[in-house]
Amino acid sequence: MNISILITSKEHPINSYISDWIEEKSSEHLIDVLHSKEEIVGGDFLFLISCSDVISKKYRDKFKKTLTIHASDLPIGRGWSPHIWEIIHGASEITLSLLEAEDKVDSGDIWQKTKVRIPKTALYDEINQLIFDAEINLMNLAISSFNVITPIKQDIAETSYWPKRSSKDSEIDINKSLSEQFDLIRVCDPNRFPAFFYKDGEKFNITIQKDSE
Repeated sequence: MNISILITSKEHPINSYISDWIEEKSSEHLIDVLHSKEEIVGGDFLFLISCSDVISKKYRDKFKKTLTIHASDLPIGRGWSPHIWEIIHGASEITLSLLEAEDKVDSGDIWQKTKVRIPKTALYDEINQLIFDAEINLMNLAISSFNVITPIKQDIAETSYWPKRSSKDSEIDINKSLSEQFDLIRVCDPNRFPAFFYKDGEKFNITIQKDSE
């Protein structure tokens, strides 16, 4: 198959996981990674993975199937960075939804859902590995079973939305305990959106890692 994967950020940590997957599948499929919709040519599958752009029908029509993966139990948790918000709010299990891409974000028919358990002490990189491995499994499922899957429409009565995160959402309150804010600290991307706090007019970034011993 001719497969394209659109990841809008070259710095996103999923890029390395996708590179490993492409190497594994290179003998079976022709796979390209794109970082802009302007690079889209066409083919069998277009996967929108960690894609922040809305891909219009004129681009989607260049493929037999255009699918995306959203880290929430759709239609609950549409919007941005859903698994980050959910973990901050105490979730220990994340549902991933494989769905058809539509003009209205996160509204397409569902192909498959899978659940990922997130240990309460898992840090940013460990959470990424669990989420990304599950996403790749859903991609494999889509490719192998596309002709037998019956998509299911979303129940819009249950729809809810998460807001887009920005760097300010990584701020730690120095007047609260570490225990109260541990879930926020552990999901912050230390390279792109590190946890931070202000003290006496100075900004300090926080990094966290497990003791190797």
